[in-house]
Amino acid sequence: MGHTDLPFPPPRIPATGLGADLAKRADDGKPVRVCIIGAGEMGTDLVTAIRQMRGVEISSIVDRRLQSAKPAIALAGHDDDMGVICDTHRDISNALDRKRIPIVQDATTAITHDQADVVIDATGVPAAGAELGMASLEAGKHLVMMNVEADVTVGAIMAEEARKRGLVYTVGAGDEPSSVLEIYDWVTALGYPVVAAGKGKNNAFRIDAVPDDYREEAERRNMNPRMLVEFVDGSKTMVEMTCIANATGLVPDRPGMHGPDCSLDELHNVLCPTEEGGLLSRHGCVDFTVGKGVAPGVFVIADMRHHRVRERMNDLHLGPGPYYTFYRPYHLTSLEVPLSAARAVLYGTSDMKPLPRPVAEVCALAKRDLKVGETLDFIGETCYRSWAMEAGEARAEGAIPVGLLHNGRVTQDIAKGSLITRHSVDVARDTPLYRLRVQQDEWLGYDACA
Repeated sequence: MGHTDLPFPPPRIPATGLGADLAKRADDGKPVRVCIIGAGEMGTDLVTAIRQMRGVEISSIVDRRLQSAKPAIALAGHDDDMGVICDTHRDISNALDRKRIPIVQDATTAITHDQADVVIDATGVPAAGAELGMASLEAGKHLVMMNVEADVTVGAIMAEEARKRGLVYTVGAGDEPSSVLEIYDWVTALGYPVVAAGKGKNNAFRIDAVPDDYREEAERRNMNPRMLVEFVDGSKTMVEMTCIANATGLVPDRPGMHGPDCSLDELHNVLCPTEEGGLLSRHGCVDFTVGKGVAPGVFVIADMRHHRVRERMNDLHLGPGPYYTFYRPYHLTSLEVPLSAARAVLYGTSDMKPLPRPVAEVCALAKRDLKVGETLDFIGETCYRSWAMEAGEARAEGAIPVGLLHNGRVTQDIAKGSLITRHSVDVARDTPLYRLRVQQDEWLGYDACA
């Protein structure tokens, strides 16, 4: 029998832990119901992942382009009539009663429905993440944030708002930041200091990349060219490392980090202090490598210099130390995220969230010369690329958080490669994202960042 002839979904096997708890929810007729916002690449993965699970169901899929959700539902293996377009709460309830998946254009209608337990933001747009994330919390729903760009801009205030309401705010499991945090939590629980933590960069690093240069590749990979460029020009890496920084207290060792070209076997000798032959000026940094053999994995480098520990590690063929790299050779992007939704509802726990006071900021450098009067485009396009900095340094230099730059107006010529600051750009102030960022700055006792 070929693999295409196997039954779908495959036969169930006994579950333990979270899987067993979800199975009981399914048996009791009380599944965790998830509202998915965004039916693009990430949203499609979520629909497929939830299709495999017991005890987790979709309360609705939200997308402004209603027809975008139907291919996601079909790809997951559902019948053609599974997705039902709904306009009202009553429509959603009727669809769920008939075991169908509601497809909704208006996010507020979906978020506020009483059968939605938890909302997953899969939009990837910071402005949408802020507006819909806060709407979810105000509606009393747990929030799973796949939108890391929103997390690094206003995650601290959203996590605080969730806490005040007795709700969970969490970055989704499985992507690089939360995969790093799994190893970080394990290492620090054992008591070992973390020297560095990060990832292998997945794509070639071309800082001046623009969508037109990657349109063909993006189409071949079924991606939006802008999103592909966000990976290529390093913007996504800066965002992800800042997300890790703000959840752990690790910091970029220098603006933009080091990003060495070193292999997995070399990491512990390169991302270690300069006095021991490495690049770092201190312990406790986030960084990345462009070397082969690390991506798509993530790593944490620990200081394990006790002589007995080093002896045991050497016996286990892990080297003489004192630095050791712990490595997960993969991350599953969207496919683990439903586990975050389940843990939020069943256990009230977060897989990853910012510390109350951010230690790093994602700012931006100009990709080209920018002239007075220009209107800035979006991350991954032609005007700028993301740039990670320590939060205090970013404030001192007047750097603007990259999430706020879209539709900003250039007020002073900016040379290619220069930091974009409040002295050279007026940002759009009539957005929920800007207002929420001002609220976060005021809560932290800072002047408004832009």
